[in-house]
Amino acid sequence: MKIKDILAVLEEMAPLAYAEDFDNVGLLTGDSNNNATGVLVCHDALENVIDEAIAKNCNLIVCFHPILFSGLKKITGKNYVERSIIKAIKNDIAIYAVHTALDNHKHGVNKIFCDALGLKNTCVLVPKENYIRKLITFTIPENVEKLRNALFDAGAGNIGNYENCSFTSQGFGSYQGNEDSNPAIGLPGDFVEDKEIKIEVTFEKHLESKILKALFNNHVYEEVAYEVYSLENKHQNIGLGMIGEFEKPMDEKDFLLFVKEKMEAGGIRHSAFTGKPIKKVAVLGGSGSFAIKSAIAKGADAFLTADLKYHQFYEAENRLLLADIGHFESERYTKNYIVDYLTKKIPNFAIILSQENTNPVKYL
Repeated sequence: MKIKDILAVLEEMAPLAYAEDFDNVGLLTGDSNNNATGVLVCHDALENVIDEAIAKNCNLIVCFHPILFSGLKKITGKNYVERSIIKAIKNDIAIYAVHTALDNHKHGVNKIFCDALGLKNTCVLVPKENYIRKLITFTIPENVEKLRNALFDAGAGNIGNYENCSFTSQGFGSYQGNEDSNPAIGLPGDFVEDKEIKIEVTFEKHLESKILKALFNNHVYEEVAYEVYSLENKHQNIGLGMIGEFEKPMDEKDFLLFVKEKMEAGGIRHSAFTGKPIKKVAVLGGSGSFAIKSAIAKGADAFLTADLKYHQFYEAENRLLLADIGHFESERYTKNYIVDYLTKKIPNFAIILSQENTNPVKYL
């Protein structure tokens, strides 16, 4: 098996197009055409993790956080990032990062977070914007079924829990081909006016090339008339954070102790107690201060995240309980999910969970 075959499976799990623009996801080091000897899954691809990969004969490391986040102008081994990259390259180890590609996935980091706490009826907290596009095309009635099904097969027409969604309407189209044309109906030079069906479908923007290929390959016209629009609609199944509910409400202090146990947190910093029971909970693994207002707007009784600054705790405004459980802790079970996913997709191959603790934060 080639490394690139495993990367294709990882792309199915967390499409790189889902990642935030600021992020650095995908293959960071290594040659994807090399044969894979084993996969080591970790949170951070530090030097000790690369040593672990070497010891366990794994030449592909799948990490959550990208060890290469911002650009390097020199690689001299002066810091932990450069030393990790040098060691990986010297030992021909590929490093692949998923980060916000998995953060934004409906089954990703924040669903894992919710599942660890037993939250039900979950939905995305901050839906991704500017990610949905619409295709409009026109064809003859005899071509509608074939063309529409081809667009569905390419990934168009998925809206929330529904698939194969489209809208069709009937009208009349006209054209007149020049002497070099080869019209499906009529002859070059003829003015043709005939019944046409308008087909409208939405799709995720990273599928555009695939959608257009299906359109051109299955349309009967020599010159395909089509329009692609960017929509302002928010994508309800892709985005950062998640919100869900407990079956029964909990006391605030009991809730925090429950979270501390389930997420194995060394300590929890939190805002003042509101005096209200906790039933509806918003979560956002990693740095999530930007979503405080979203959690309040969606009626959360509590918001669990990490990396909160002093003044950000004031933003709770006694409207919810705001808790910082630790960056690593909020993403703790992500690597387990990746291992489980790869093991199911690639059975009988070495998929290994790293035993190195890469959390840089320690507690007394």
